[in-house]
Amino acid sequence: MATRQSPIDYEALVKNDRIHGRVYTDPDIFEEEMTTIFHRGWVYVGHAGEIPQPGDFRVTRIGRQSVIMVRDDAGQVRLLMNRCPHRANAVCQTERGNASAFRCAYHGWTFRRNGELASVPYQDGYDASFRKEDFGLRRVPRVDSYRGFVFGSLSPAGMTLDEHLGQAKEQIDLFVEQSPQGEIKVRSGIHKYGYAANWKFQIENAMDGYHPNFVHQAFLRAIQKRTGIKVDTFSGNSIGLTRDFGNGNVMLDYRPNNKANREKMMSLLPTTAGGSDYEESLVAAYGKERAEEILIAGGTHLLVFPNLILIGVQIRVVQPLSIDQTEVFLYPTLLEGVPHELNLKRLRGHEAFYGPAGSGAPDDLEMFERNQIGLSAEVDPWLLIARGLHRERREPDGTLVGHMTDEVTQRGIWRHWKKLMTHAAGAATQPRRASGGA
Repeated sequence: MATRQSPIDYEALVKNDRIHGRVYTDPDIFEEEMTTIFHRGWVYVGHAGEIPQPGDFRVTRIGRQSVIMVRDDAGQVRLLMNRCPHRANAVCQTERGNASAFRCAYHGWTFRRNGELASVPYQDGYDASFRKEDFGLRRVPRVDSYRGFVFGSLSPAGMTLDEHLGQAKEQIDLFVEQSPQGEIKVRSGIHKYGYAANWKFQIENAMDGYHPNFVHQAFLRAIQKRTGIKVDTFSGNSIGLTRDFGNGNVMLDYRPNNKANREKMMSLLPTTAGGSDYEESLVAAYGKERAEEILIAGGTHLLVFPNLILIGVQIRVVQPLSIDQTEVFLYPTLLEGVPHELNLKRLRGHEAFYGPAGSGAPDDLEMFERNQIGLSAEVDPWLLIARGLHRERREPDGTLVGHMTDEVTQRGIWRHWKKLMTHAAGAATQPRRASGGA
């Protein structure tokens, strides 16, 4: 059977300074994204802290494929395909919970927490060739984790998770080490929202330092009115940076601003009666220099391509549904080993900006849908991502950086996207090698 020839020229659609609107509107491109990016590469699935006890599970997706993340009896986190190997029925219908076993409601096949087939009703209907060990729930071919963040790949081969994360691991460390115990809790509920636009608008926007002064004016003015402090992180005078780590992993780097404005920054961070105790606990756990680094970072503002976003206290997960339908899940995190009041402040701060009553997130969703509407006007189909191209620079650590309002991050995302999609398209045009002898 001949391999399908890809009609999509990704080199022509993504330039260094602009991208063609077709990348957001073509259903064929979306299908290839699912195959190439979400069903072949590393995808964030969930955090081990969501399932702390044996039998705890959560149903999620890798791309559009249903997966059960479960902790088995030995305490190991498993990623199991949510599909009975008998007649393909989904064995788990509940979003999250604790299960002693997974039972297919169609024909009663029952599976242990580690995915092994435990029992088959009326097994004598099968002959001696039937072996239960051959019919367990299929496991995601590759599973790995870093600091509790669990990733899966549906491809049995490819770069390691360590290679995929690269220098982004340092930012995950800063996020986790806000806890003096180096552990976060991810069991404080979820904000869920959907929007009628392409999934890539969310990952681009989350790493965009150009829009907040315009889209989130009301929120920033409210902070200034309440605190007397003008937030200029996203202004033309900001010394914050956009940073590209490679592999599509990018961030907004507030650290230069925060370091220069240490007193101002600390007044904006959660303050409680136990605040000084918290700082002392960080010093005791990590040493004075590292504790200062953690406090200045204040978490991180990071995209791990393609679907994991870490912002301040929050884990954000992007789930594409179709070319113009996307779901997003926001998980506020708590810190182990800190005063209750500090965790409470983290939650209240999260709620102030996110969720249906938040002061900021609904603004972004409106922008995404306006983007999708605007793409219907095709007289000039190109989108410009050239801001700061002339002034971006490479740091000694190899990362590319630019001004906080520059589109270094968008260019980093699209550069990696094109690399993946071009490679896949090229492979698709190669004639299939015949099987058999040489």
